[in-house]
Amino acid sequence: MAMSRDEIFEEIKEVLIDALGLDDDEVTAEATLMGDLGAESIDFLDIIFRLEKAFDIKVPREELFPAEAVLNNPDFVSGGKLTEKGLAELKDKMPHTDLTEFEKDPDVNNIADLFTVNAIVNFVETKVA
Repeated sequence: MAMSRDEIFEEIKEVLIDALGLDDDEVTAEATLMGDLGAESIDFLDIIFRLEKAFDIKVPREELFPAEAVLNNPDFVSGGKLTEKGLAELKDKMPHTDLTEFEKDPDVNNIADLFTVNAIVNFVETKVA
């Protein structure tokens, strides 16, 4: 039987609590991994490993966290902001993420805010479906 969205969220919440040493009430759907939950880039590897184990799925890092590839391409970044081409690439690589607010000001410094608990739930939901 397929997992419900709430069940997926609860499992991801446990993964993040364990990986980042958080309290139960800190992990909300809207929380950003880096800004709100204090994750560092090295934590992403641990989070991916734990997600793979918890959901019995394979998660290529660049599939869940593709921003690095986008940021390192000069066609996608200009003047500290994503270009139209960069935004299109990010949308293509991150269909599980709501980019509505980011599109209004595609400053590369705001990319970390895209990595939310909800984005991970969306991602895992497509993997286990």
